Amino acid sequence: MKITPNRPFGLVLEPENPGDDIRDLDVEQVRELLWKERLIVLRGFRTFSEPEEFPAYCERWGQISIWPFGKVLELLEQNNPEDHIFDNNYVPLHWDGMYRPQVPEYQIFHCVKAPLQGQGGRTTFSDTVRVLEHAPAHHRALWEQATGSYQRKMEFYDSKTVSPIVDTHPLRGYPVIRYNEPPKAGFGNFLNPPTLAFSGADEAQLHSSLRDALYAPENFYAHEWQAGDVVVADNFSLLHGREGFETKAPRHLRRVHVLSNPPLDNPRLVSHQ
Repeated sequence: MKITPNRPFGLVLEPENPGDDIRDLDVEQVRELLWKERLIVLRGFRTFSEPEEFPAYCERWGQISIWPFGKVLELLEQNNPEDHIFDNNYVPLHWDGMYRPQVPEYQIFHCVKAPLQGQGGRTTFSDTVRVLEHAPAHHRALWEQATGSYQRKMEFYDSKTVSPIVDTHPLRGYPVIRYNEPPKAGFGNFLNPPTLAFSGADEAQLHSSLRDALYAPENFYAHEWQAGDVVVADNFSLLHGREGFETKAPRHLRRVHVLSNPPLDNPRLVSHQ
């Protein structure tokens, strides 16, 4: 495979020969690259023609986290959605599994259909390890004082999580940011938002400094999807979200959560139903 840097972080892996199958790659080799780079884009490979082939591939990465709907979340705009993940608006930065009993180590996405040029819908990622490395001392000190409380009720859970803004990577011990970004001020059509509260620091300064750092060009990446793309993200280190997209755009992603080995029981979960 051909390996090239992704800017500003991560790697792009492409086949040496047209038609090379993604399943012929050594998952352990790709995993080692992911541990170092935190985001891997697999582009141009032959991927999955049937829906069940995608979770079968993901099982090579580890134990899949099972949701009430099964192994695979179909990310499609719905008619009359009850939650923002199924509409076409933007999604603020957050980490996956924050409301679940176990937090997945990996997110694996497969693009079935991509929006057309200019229709939006990029998946956004912020590398919080880089954010902390680049942060001025006074911002980092502010963040280290702060704690976020997050409560969310939807079809699949009714849960509350309380986490320090600056937390520790559960496997590697380096600092990371755990933060659910509040919806944009004045954004009036955000379906089923979480209930957020923050303590330990001035909220205006906290949100302003985090927003500037998380979206700084050296820390932030927005992935423009192409059909067949597979993206693997380190959910313990990155935050992710979504840009809004044109309604009825042909945007269809599939997402699987893969647990760490051993699985990580959510250390910040306060209540879960």
